[in-house]
Amino acid sequence: MTILTTARLRLEPMTDSHFEGLARMNSQAEVMQYITGKPDTPEETLAMIERVKARWIEFGFSWWSFIEQDSNEIIGAGCIQYLGRDPANPLEIGWRLRKDKWNLGYASEAARTMAAFAFDTIKGESLFAVCHRENLASAHVMKKLGMQYRGIERWYDMDTAVYVMRREDWLAQR
Repeated sequence: MTILTTARLRLEPMTDSHFEGLARMNSQAEVMQYITGKPDTPEETLAMIERVKARWIEFGFSWWSFIEQDSNEIIGAGCIQYLGRDPANPLEIGWRLRKDKWNLGYASEAARTMAAFAFDTIKGESLFAVCHRENLASAHVMKKLGMQYRGIERWYDMDTAVYVMRREDWLAQR
């Protein structure tokens, strides 16, 4: 399992030891507003960690916990996974941050590092991202990463804004 680092973050594959920090973040209504529409219960966070651990074993990638290096606290989470959780689909990048860490550049910092992992390590040909149509902050991170808007498509039981980046576009911007 791969640990990634940025200037301010350590991205560790999710483990049981991350439960407390992840549960704190996932219980914030604002964090989950565009993901599930409601705060996660502790049981839902535990189930997420179990699913993620299994995917790390099966695929060699999944969700990381974002640990702020200065405080050693979990401030977010992000993933490289298969779009729609289906290996027949292309790779997807995603993230969420604790509300008190919004607008500080952490999502973009982590996204750039996860995208590099998707293209350089996994050798993905493309990388997709989806967000709720009203989630302008997440869409901004997608655009900042260099992703192009593709349109509205149905993913995860909702109509989502879909962004995509091809491997050649990633390589050209480096």
